Amino acid sequence: MSVPKVQLLLTGNELMTGDIVDSNSAMMAQVLKDIGLGINRKVTVADDLALLVSEITYMASTSDILIINGGLGPTVDDLTAQALALAIGKELSQHSQALDHLTRWCQQRGAELNAPNLKQTVLPEGCQIIENRSGSAVGFSVRYQDCDIYCTPGVPHELKTMLREQIIPAISEDLPLDVTTDITRLQVFGLGESSLQKIIDEQLSEWPTEIELGFRAGMPLLEVKLTITTKQGLALKSLWKKKLTRVLGDHLIAEIQGKPRSIADHLLNQLQQLNLKVTTAESCTGGLIASKLTEVSGSSLSFEAGFVTYSNEMKTAMLDVPTRLFEQYGAVSEAVVIAMAKGSLQKSSADLTIAVSGIAGPNGGCDNKPVGTVWFAWGSIDNIQTQCLLLPYKRVQFQQYVAAIGIDLLRRYQQNSTTIPNYVLERAFFDQ
Repeated sequence: MSVPKVQLLLTGNELMTGDIVDSNSAMMAQVLKDIGLGINRKVTVADDLALLVSEITYMASTSDILIINGGLGPTVDDLTAQALALAIGKELSQHSQALDHLTRWCQQRGAELNAPNLKQTVLPEGCQIIENRSGSAVGFSVRYQDCDIYCTPGVPHELKTMLREQIIPAISEDLPLDVTTDITRLQVFGLGESSLQKIIDEQLSEWPTEIELGFRAGMPLLEVKLTITTKQGLALKSLWKKKLTRVLGDHLIAEIQGKPRSIADHLLNQLQQLNLKVTTAESCTGGLIASKLTEVSGSSLSFEAGFVTYSNEMKTAMLDVPTRLFEQYGAVSEAVVIAMAKGSLQKSSADLTIAVSGIAGPNGGCDNKPVGTVWFAWGSIDNIQTQCLLLPYKRVQFQQYVAAIGIDLLRRYQQNSTTIPNYVLERAFFDQ
């Protein structure tokens, strides 16, 4: 038996006009991929009965699994039940189980069970109900021409629950025995998709086809996914995962177990294990590094204070940066950022710090210090390290990237990393 072909049919005028962004199909694709299934075809149509009937008829004849999303509501433009009945040659009738569900739903909320709501209980004869734990409309399924058709609500959280609790388990039961699903997700920082692909092409050119390699770009972390759907792939996993890990080096943050964690979370976890405290001294990021640290629950165990010193006067007043350094080197300089780092450690009594001073733009640059120039200083009081980078991005993106790099530099420092990160190799800058 081959791997089932899956198709999606999404319906709604609001999807066609752009009033609602389609996030459901992306979520469905992810959930299906977790059990080793891909989507062969996806179609979005307006609330048009003839179009829906035509698409359902065609898609049911060319797929093993068809998921229809949307059109289960109480209004005249919710046409999924009617269209499906016409497509499969069944009559519509009130479904007792759907009526019981809707009755309970209305009673729990003190709502009237009115005629428009009752429309949600009129379904194709012979269909099976898919329970909806939070919404008024049940889902339903039928089997037609060797195709399993699942009709689901458009409300994202209702759809997600229905998929994970009922539809996916039902689909999984019918999968071929030789189809397996094993997904490994790795968090990477400092390597873009193209850079990483180039490295893999050069250093892992014999990557096996049994292990699908995928990338999902994000800010700031890139996710690398290894997807295996065969027993042959499982046998190869350990070796090739080890090879990939070696290639990633210190750019590898962690393997994702459960919910992805931020780079700040990983740093704080390191510090908490060693009972160390960190502080920050920020100029161009305006407190963003401190914000990312304190987003993490329990961050107070390792973070007590940070300093946002945007003006030169405040750098002097709060961090004891000598005024002569501004006159001699300028605020965006190695000397100033070292003084900021040392001042933050002395004022806070923390063990480690990260200090940044840069030109976020769009104005303020010059020939020897263009917009995007940023100095980092990080480490402990007796071991301050520095680096200047040129990050020619728009202001908000610049600040986000500077904050992430600052956290990563401190993470690498704690790991005693001796390798040079890719962002330094590509963006190192030496101002005159």
